[in-house]
Amino acid sequence: MAEGLVLSSGNEESAVARSRTRVILELVVAYALILIVCWTPRPWQKLLWWVAAASVVIFTSISFDGLQAMGLRKTNFLRSLWVVGAALLLAAIALLAAAKLHTLHLPGTLVLFIETYFAYAVWAAVQQFLLQCFFLLRLVRLLPNVKLAAVVAALIFALAHLPSPILTLITSIWGLAACLLFLRYRNLYPLAIAHAIFGITIAITVPGPVDRNMRVGLGYLTYGHTHKPLTLSKP
Repeated sequence: MAEGLVLSSGNEESAVARSRTRVILELVVAYALILIVCWTPRPWQKLLWWVAAASVVIFTSISFDGLQAMGLRKTNFLRSLWVVGAALLLAAIALLAAAKLHTLHLPGTLVLFIETYFAYAVWAAVQQFLLQCFFLLRLVRLLPNVKLAAVVAALIFALAHLPSPILTLITSIWGLAACLLFLRYRNLYPLAIAHAIFGITIAITVPGPVDRNMRVGLGYLTYGHTHKPLTLSKP
């Protein structure tokens, strides 16, 4: 009986080690592909974008945490909705400041506004999914406490926005705040909405030449050239 218990314990430890190895592999491969996409010129960039997206989908399916753990649920939605209100308040302040500084540039009509930024709003939700549901949840498994996992997740999120100083700074702050809020409320929807609000606010208040139209990676460095590569953060 004692021997059986030892074998069982050994099997459990082996399973945990295999699980940790798989989590590390998923994190490294997915993040490496994202960085490669950011720094690869066309036409290869578009192809690699699909490779990166496919890898995230496959890894998420293999290591599926469940909708509840991933924050895709109704629970705590109303409790965390204040995050959207705070984002709207900050956006309003930024809009007033931009109007005073004459840097505000809004599309002419509501329809044009939606057409211009709808795709970005969807991409903002995807980024929030990547940050919380993919990277943060895996880092929580690997690191000794959840706050450290939140800091590391925010760091890798911000580094993906290099070399843009504006976006790297903003995403480091928002990334940490979003991770801590996610750990508290475990609801992704208000965070995705807030991310869209912040991104669109930056797009319409900061002049394009200043933040290079929110480009990152190679797109940031080649801004203004005739041949502009696709970037993950372009609204």
